[in-house]
Parts: sequence; C-alpha cells; structure tokens
Amino acid sequence: MATADAQLFDDAFTITLINASKYDRVSRISGHNLTSDVEFSLDVNTELYPCAINDTVNLVLASTLALDGSKDDGKGWREAGRGEASLADLYDYVCHGKIYRFEEGDGENIRVFVSFGGLLLYIVGPYKKLTPLRVEYVYLLMKK
Repeated sequence: MATADAQLFDDAFTITLINASKYDRVSRISGHNLTSDVEFSLDVNTELYPCAINDTVNLVLASTLALDGSKDDGKGWREAGRGEASLADLYDYVCHGKIYRFEEGDGENIRVFVSFGGLLLYIVGPYKKLTPLRVEYVYLLMKK
C-alpha cells in the first residue's frame, strides 16, 4: 500500500468562521474547499495550531502514519521509534480519532462525524469524495 492509498481524504480548505466562545484553548473552525462542494467544522486546540479567518489549510484524513502506507496493526502513533519518519512529520497538527457516524445528506452528499478525544470533526460533501472514510479510525493531519 502506498502513502496515497493510506490518505482517505485530502483537500485544501479556506477557513470562513472561528468560534472561540465556549473554551479557552479550543475553537471551532469552519470552512469550505476551493470548489465549495465540501464543508467542514473542526474543534482545534488553538494554542497548538492558531488559525485565522481566510487561512487556507490542507486537511488530510489517513488510515496510517506510515510513509509506506503499511497498517498500524494497533501500534498507534505513540509507538513510533525515535528518528523513524512518518506522515506526521509533514504536517503541523495531527490527531487520532474514531469515525462514529455517517448520515445520508441532500442528494449526493453524505455527512461524516469524527471524534478526536472529544474534539469533533464534521464533514459534508459528495458521496464519491467521502466514501473512503468508511473505516473505524483515522488520523487527521493539517498544515497551512
């Protein structure tokens, strides 16, 4: 399996809204991709990854952090050896989470819900783009 196969979703988004009203260090950012067919909402630790409206972020959801695309085999991201390169090295913000719900949307759209230890991701978009996310666990990787 190649790294591209491990990347279940990869798109660039423009941040259109930041809601920091509920928590001190967490904001809910929202945005849309450049073709406006996919929208997202994500809780982000803004102390670790500060964001601003109109920032463009690359958001990837992957099944593994291994550069060769090999499965984690339950090892998890914390078990990577020192000096061992991973997909996480290429990004600024990385989380591991569980996809907990899919919903049929309007027409060809579906909704995907992911929890990263309580920080939530919601994506709505075309079935063809989001159907690879029908897995149990994913890594979220983001960079500006």
